[in-house]
Amino acid sequence: MLQVCLNGARDRSVCERLPVTPQELGDAASEAVAAGARAIHIHPKDDGGADTMEPVFVDAAVASVRASAPGIPIGVTTGAWTEPDARRRAALVRSWSVLPDHASVNWHEEGTEDVATALLETGVGIEAGVFSGTDAIARLRAWPHAHRVLRVLAEVADTDPRTAPVTADHLLAELDAADGQGRGARRPVLLHGVDGAAWAVLRMAVARGLDARIGLEDVLLLPDGTPAPDNAALVSAAREVMREVARERAAG
Repeated sequence: MLQVCLNGARDRSVCERLPVTPQELGDAASEAVAAGARAIHIHPKDDGGADTMEPVFVDAAVASVRASAPGIPIGVTTGAWTEPDARRRAALVRSWSVLPDHASVNWHEEGTEDVATALLETGVGIEAGVFSGTDAIARLRAWPHAHRVLRVLAEVADTDPRTAPVTADHLLAELDAADGQGRGARRPVLLHGVDGAAWAVLRMAVARGLDARIGLEDVLLLPDGTPAPDNAALVSAAREVMREVARERAAG
């Protein structure tokens, strides 16, 4: 499965075509799905362009994307930068009236369990974000409802393309060990990198048979180093990488 991450916490100062408004997110989602994306992750923005979990903005963004990409699962962020108080973030989840299909929860953040519980109570799937170099996997393993997550979002924080695959190996091994201890379900896993390591980690994810993602949240450049004009171009490039890896595997 290839997920597109349309905008992330970035703003237009780094990318003029970054989708921000509900209409822009809907248009970008439609184009990305046409290019081959099969799931969508967005960061709803407030009127000032900052990430938010406030229902008026989440409802509008999710509704626009769902109308533009019917039948495609949509996820949103619950990152602590949107609202430092975890109890407030949990309350915001419960206030949404247009529910996304899933939401990412960063397991190294304080109060994660409160936010995740609110998502379970409202019927929204959980992408359990586990960052390399943190205690996220241990915390996820200790959560009694870890087996109920939709998927594990394995996030490689190392941005060096030479070392990120090694960092990813360690992260996946840690997930395997956690699964062996009975908590923190190993499958399915979506593995992704960021910035300079995004393409190297995507190739690794495809080679390992894991879910992957690409989009302007994760990387602003195409594999050849040129600026990506939009999310659809990144998805098209990712599909080509997937085909290349498939040909390499077929060739032995």
